[in-house]
Amino acid sequence: MINSLRGMNDILSEDYERFTYFINTATDIAQKYGFHFIETPLLEETALFKRSVGESSDIVGKEMYQFIDKGENDVCLRPEGTAGVVRAFVQKKLDKAGGIQRYFYHGSMFRYERPQKGRLRQFHQFGVESFGVDSVYEDATMIMMVSDILIKLGIGYRLQLNSLGDNNCMPDYRTNLVKFVQACKDDICEDCVRRLDTNPIRVLDCKNSKCQELYVSAPKLIQNLCPTCSDDFETLKKILQNNGIDYEIDTNLVRGLDYYSKTAFEFVSDNIGSQSAIAGGGRYDRLVEFLDGRPTPAVGFAMGIERLMELIVMPESVRSGYYLGAMDDEAIDLVVSLTQKKRATDRSTCEYKTKNLKNHLKGADKVNAKYCAVIGSNEIADGTIWVKDLENKTEQTILLEEF
Repeated sequence: MINSLRGMNDILSEDYERFTYFINTATDIAQKYGFHFIETPLLEETALFKRSVGESSDIVGKEMYQFIDKGENDVCLRPEGTAGVVRAFVQKKLDKAGGIQRYFYHGSMFRYERPQKGRLRQFHQFGVESFGVDSVYEDATMIMMVSDILIKLGIGYRLQLNSLGDNNCMPDYRTNLVKFVQACKDDICEDCVRRLDTNPIRVLDCKNSKCQELYVSAPKLIQNLCPTCSDDFETLKKILQNNGIDYEIDTNLVRGLDYYSKTAFEFVSDNIGSQSAIAGGGRYDRLVEFLDGRPTPAVGFAMGIERLMELIVMPESVRSGYYLGAMDDEAIDLVVSLTQKKRATDRSTCEYKTKNLKNHLKGADKVNAKYCAVIGSNEIADGTIWVKDLENKTEQTILLEEF
């Protein structure tokens, strides 16, 4: 027997219902916020992610599905969604068009890491990206959108918030952080030693518990913000407070990708184990320029769908559509034709085998149909069909023309 690749799962039955419920819910909310759908390829040039995500990141350094294709191109399966959307934004010259561009997307992402609960090698994300708005109010809008989605799905959360500063306040902070980390260099993990030379602020994102204990005493970027970044962060907190969004300040929150600046946020859950992040994002004003576009302010977020699946509170199942069946062989062709006609307006399921009424009713229950419609020899002779409403338990025999 040939099995699926490790960390690449099938989505069937109840999981699919939860999956589509999430997609439909998040899509509806994103559209209410004025965002439009965008689809980018699963396969991109590897250089896209090296330039955007950063070669110092674990994604590029350890986790990408990267290979040389038959045309000798260095390509990889996309490990995240933002870089592809920005690439499309620049390639389609939307950066030169000016104005505000807002997009949402959903689809498969790929990372070669150790599979664990809610963390797969092929996984799915829902994400949102906004271009052209240089205002902390747009940052707050991203956070409020995530909150709306999670509340609609019945998922509790804690919001963690930080500011990463900008080019005005980051250099001095980076110098102070490097001095701190070098003083305890003998006690940190190999990844953090490597990050000291590539992107020092990423040491704060280390998941090693011993490193995290050390970094509790590290300099705090939030205490070294320039006046503009400080004012923006205070404004962001005020907006969230005014709109009933509770938050916690996490001074070590830096996000896992190199392109973030200023606002960084994560939504976490206490119900999915140690890997508690269920959504995250922030501002990345420099990324469009990194990818050869015009300088464009941008902000966004992404949500890992598999991480949320078990937390989703599904709405009560509602019966819908028709189940049609035959009690005699001579009625099968008529039932098939009637089912096909009903599909023009309603979800309709057809049973091809003849069964007695009791078993047809069981079949209608299995597909959660609202109506069970059955034809036997008597109904054929009379030109009628027997119909039962399975919600209110009423039944009637009506003419085929009326049906």
